[in-house]
Amino acid sequence: MSSRVSDHAIQQAIGRLLQLGVIVAAAVTSLGGLLLLIQRGSDPIAHQTFQGEPTALESIVGIFRGALAFNGDAIAQLGLLLLIATPVARVAFTLVAFALQGDRKYVVITSIVMSLLVYALVFGKA
Repeated sequence: MSSRVSDHAIQQAIGRLLQLGVIVAAAVTSLGGLLLLIQRGSDPIAHQTFQGEPTALESIVGIFRGALAFNGDAIAQLGLLLLIATPVARVAFTLVAFALQGDRKYVVITSIVMSLLVYALVFGKA
């Protein structure tokens, strides 16, 4: 019986983690979009050439630096980064939960999933 309560508590915590992650990511992205409109909303649009993201926003460190400087682009990117981090945090949380429950099989499976996620985030190319 206590195992079920523990499982239920873990499921509730995971649900809250996902809800909070999505809400925070949406709020940060919205703030970035609003700042972007304030900072560059009246700039003329050149449809002839495509301009990608500045190189400063291609790294996590660059995104954080830009966000601390209240750069709208960087804050919007930070929101997207938080959105990507939300399911990764869920996997990390479940890994800890399985370890605390002593469920070795699911610790191994979740460790493999976590390793693949980290590998894809660190070494993957878009």
